[in-house]
Amino acid sequence: MKSGASQPVTFNSLSELLERLDLPAPQHPLIAMINYNNVKPGLADAGKRFLLSFYKISFKTGSFRGSINYGQTRYDFQDGGLAFLAPNQLVEMPGNEDHFDGYTLYFHPDLLSGYPLAGSIHHFGFFSYTISEALYLSDKEKMVVEALFQSIATELENRIDQFSQDVLVSQIGLLLNHSNRFYNRQFLTRKAVHHDLIDGMHAYLSDRFERKVSLLTGLPSAQEVAGHLRVSPRYLSDMLKTLTGKTTQQHIHLRLIDKAKEMLATGTLTTAEIAYELGFEQPQSFNKLFKQKTRLSPALFRENKAALIDPKKG
Repeated sequence: MKSGASQPVTFNSLSELLERLDLPAPQHPLIAMINYNNVKPGLADAGKRFLLSFYKISFKTGSFRGSINYGQTRYDFQDGGLAFLAPNQLVEMPGNEDHFDGYTLYFHPDLLSGYPLAGSIHHFGFFSYTISEALYLSDKEKMVVEALFQSIATELENRIDQFSQDVLVSQIGLLLNHSNRFYNRQFLTRKAVHHDLIDGMHAYLSDRFERKVSLLTGLPSAQEVAGHLRVSPRYLSDMLKTLTGKTTQQHIHLRLIDKAKEMLATGTLTTAEIAYELGFEQPQSFNKLFKQKTRLSPALFRENKAALIDPKKG
């Protein structure tokens, strides 16, 4: 464990963390469940930042009012919900016992070693979301999640045997799969909010092309668009995939092609000049993407468009 005046306090084991928080030692070396209805952590480190080498899932049941720093973002948990942290992300220690509500599950990546979940956990994109994109739960969903947390707690109370790790990993997998389902529901039920994001993305890209920003900065990226919209790149891409069937990168490509078609049909720039203005480093890359999306080369598209405008040229 390392510490410093301005550096986050790093924890490489669950026992180190729980001891620092004045909480009971973990019942298993690689996984720990904290039920804040039964115990409250010490507040000696209030306001300090922790860097954890393991996964953290917080289930806030919404019995208190207030906001905390979780990861890099301040989040209001007053309605309850689930929040996820992957290893090597920062979390700030709250300064009031009232902020500790519900349950927190910690598990070390080594717990998953040798199991399929070790290779697939990165597919659960919500570990890369910011806390402002936490999972809001309906009352029925809260009951499902609470039952899953309690089942993990019950298993941890049993003596460790040859089946313990199998059971615990399968329970974590079930919790993550339910969370995936509930996030999908959240994308669909909060369409108004998400369609505002989609409109904002399109407006940003259109303005970017009109101001010819790409000449200086290159092609727009998913990270850039997400940053402008103040959401995490993974959240934006997952939301777009659910609602439109296309990722952020695919939407960027579609907007690029639409702008390229407009420039080819109405302007006098050469294909290479259009490519550079849109942000491509090489015209060949532009030609390849354009043909992939339209089944026509830029030159042939321009010829066909001219022929439609003036049949004598056809």
